[in-house]
Amino acid sequence: QVQLVESGGGLVQAGGSLRLSCAASGSIRRINDMGWYRQAPGKQRELVAAITSGGNTNYVDSVKGRFTISRDYAKNTVYLQMNSLKPEDTAVYYCNAHAQERAYLAPMRDYWGQGTQVTVSS
Repeated sequence: QVQLVESGGGLVQAGGSLRLSCAASGSIRRINDMGWYRQAPGKQRELVAAITSGGNTNYVDSVKGRFTISRDYAKNTVYLQMNSLKPEDTAVYYCNAHAQERAYLAPMRDYWGQGTQVTVSS
């Protein structure tokens, strides 16, 4: 199994910053893309940022210039640095990894963290 554990959420005032971390552990053969999604109350889950195994990144338009995704390949960890936070960034943030377990014929599949709450007050 592959486990994803997130940390770093919390309450912050508008204009502030937070840094989310997500560490993958378990019996891992390889990890391709990693990313962050978020889901606000009453809304669908959306992709916020993603980073490939080669280091290419992409962001949803609403966070470009404010959020930065990065990755420590040796530690199987992905980060999301969030600056200039806005109340509309309030959501539960979920870590995602497209990974393969170290098991015979195990497929590549998506794994999810438990989510971490980010609340931005105005």
